[in-house]
Amino acid sequence: MPATETVPIIQHAIQLAIAPVFLLTGIAALLGVMATRLARIVDRARDLELRWTALDDVVRAKARLEVVNLERRRNLASWSINFCTGAALLLCIVIVTLFFEEFFKMDLKWFAGAQFVGVMLALIGGLSSFLREVYLATHTGRIEAHRFAR
Repeated sequence: MPATETVPIIQHAIQLAIAPVFLLTGIAALLGVMATRLARIVDRARDLELRWTALDDVVRAKARLEVVNLERRRNLASWSINFCTGAALLLCIVIVTLFFEEFFKMDLKWFAGAQFVGVMLALIGGLSSFLREVYLATHTGRIEAHRFAR
């Protein structure tokens, strides 16, 4: 194949891959947010563990409930990260498939389409887990304003 014919093939392959690459950037940003939330959950659990022996019985009872909620949130945050990482990996495979299709003149549109559906399903799973974790974070802990009125 002459060099002049190769350039349009490469340009077309890159054009096909641009939209998935932008989606990959968005997923990376989501993963950053999710990882930060997971780190905060773990830090809070470690803080409670360090202070456990110094807590009185009333505060310890409240802390036990908080630890249960932190564990539920940790589990959901972990699933969010797993799903979104899976979506990112699948999206990379979509990009490779698009390049293979273009370079080797294979009909892989159906395969790339099926993979993209998988990406969306994984992303839906990740965002659903994340939404549930945020819900638990905002509905299980209470800010007792009267304690700050002194």
